[in-house]
Amino acid sequence: MRGLSGKTVIVTGGGGGIGGATCRRFAAEGAVVAVFDINLAAAERTAAVIATEGGKATAFACDIADHEAVGAAVAEATASLGPIDVLVNNAGWDVFKPFLKTSPADWQKLIAINLTGPLNMHHAVLPQMVERRSGRVVNIASDAARVGSSGEAVYAACKAGILGLSKTLAREHARDGITFNVVCPGPTDTQLLGDFMSAAGNPEKLKEAFRRSIPLGRIGSPGDLPGAICFFASEDAAFITGQVLSVSGGLTMAG
Repeated sequence: MRGLSGKTVIVTGGGGGIGGATCRRFAAEGAVVAVFDINLAAAERTAAVIATEGGKATAFACDIADHEAVGAAVAEATASLGPIDVLVNNAGWDVFKPFLKTSPADWQKLIAINLTGPLNMHHAVLPQMVERRSGRVVNIASDAARVGSSGEAVYAACKAGILGLSKTLAREHARDGITFNVVCPGPTDTQLLGDFMSAAGNPEKLKEAFRRSIPLGRIGSPGDLPGAICFFASEDAAFITGQVLSVSGGLTMAG
């Protein structure tokens, strides 16, 4: 894709399934990747894989729910790799329970990771993008934000907040040359989905139900997401901002 070579990219949750696949795709496009993850060992594994593939990546430990820690990690990445051209807010967490069975402690953790975390990342990275009048932000939400999802009320609320945040920042910073777009995965074969199906008590039956509900006939894989994410970060999407794209095999077809 045009314009990614030589760019410095932060990907949060870069040690996980979608995050790791996204880091590898950016590196393959010639970008320099800052792999952010609360689990430094997982981030280092992603960076090591990228190095074996001939790409450039550095791992950074970062708890996105901690505003001070985010500022320190962004400063470290900038000092080491150069100004941040692209921010991908991918890190997330969920607990699968009917709303009335959740607790305030569940809400606090969900909001801290899925909403406050991206707020912290925007707050740390945007000033340098504004100063340079250039930047791309790609936020990873969920189709749960667009159509709802049983057992994910607070997660869906947080991800809906990410949609509203992205559209508002797209308006506020359009004249600064910064674009904000959102990618919404559907059911994707990650550890998060695996934990959900295991907790449900009949994972194989549930997996088959998911598969049959998706028009393209399969659950997504982490490798299905990086193309859309990198597109929004590229010069091919230079005139696109404030948009939401579902990557869900047709499970949702929201306008």
